[in-house]
Amino acid sequence: MELLDAVFVFQMHEEQELLWHQRVHNHEPGQFEVHYFVSGCGTFSNAQSRYTISPGSLFVTTGGTVHAIEADRQAGLTYYATLISCPEEQNLVSKLEKMNPIRLGNNWRFFFEEVRDKGLSQLRELRISACYQMLGLLYNLAAGTKLEENQGENVHLEKAIRYMQRHVFDNLNLQMIADHVQLDPSYFVRLFKKRMNTTPMRYYSNLQLEAARALLTSTTQSIKEISEKLQFCSEFHFSKRFKQSTGSSPSSYRKTHLQLLGI
Repeated sequence: MELLDAVFVFQMHEEQELLWHQRVHNHEPGQFEVHYFVSGCGTFSNAQSRYTISPGSLFVTTGGTVHAIEADRQAGLTYYATLISCPEEQNLVSKLEKMNPIRLGNNWRFFFEEVRDKGLSQLRELRISACYQMLGLLYNLAAGTKLEENQGENVHLEKAIRYMQRHVFDNLNLQMIADHVQLDPSYFVRLFKKRMNTTPMRYYSNLQLEAARALLTSTTQSIKEISEKLQFCSEFHFSKRFKQSTGSSPSSYRKTHLQLLGI
């Protein structure tokens, strides 16, 4: 059992980004992919079936099954995708695939954030933990268990994250975000870090880098223009942060992604 990839796609709506996600593709036998949609609308094609995407919906795809995502150009799509290799669980995955789309609900962002965070860890134990967390969720769904996420503290965090997403091209600071959710900044930081395993400002910085990846692969804007749009103090600082996050320079990332698109 191995978690092969875990990604967060933020507000997909640019032309080449749409092209990338709309490509019809499939994964290796023994693998399965889980998509959880946070916001936006569009359609999800899985084999011969075509489904409407709505916030809170989850789709399971078995290895070998061709699938594609098509986003509404105005609304865009924000979602998590997790790819796992687990040949021994193919009966479970096949059962869930027949249940698509699964109405999971709108309060599971934090679950998928945690799975992604652990899944991308350098520690093997955390990567395995992420796999078991995902399998636990899937087994509960297959059993028809009613699942509920604690919404108390999550309400403030969800509101904060939505605010950060809407203002990803602005120069937000901690006080502005805390004011928006009407919490004391120090308490807000503790609450956010407890649930998200990172600080609000680092999360906001990661959102900006997600936006940068989209701009690099879906627009012709220069690296300098992108760095300025995202409020980085300099092109050098932007390139340094981008490489720390992705392992590639902005120019290399753009070139590699466009080659995968066949452009």
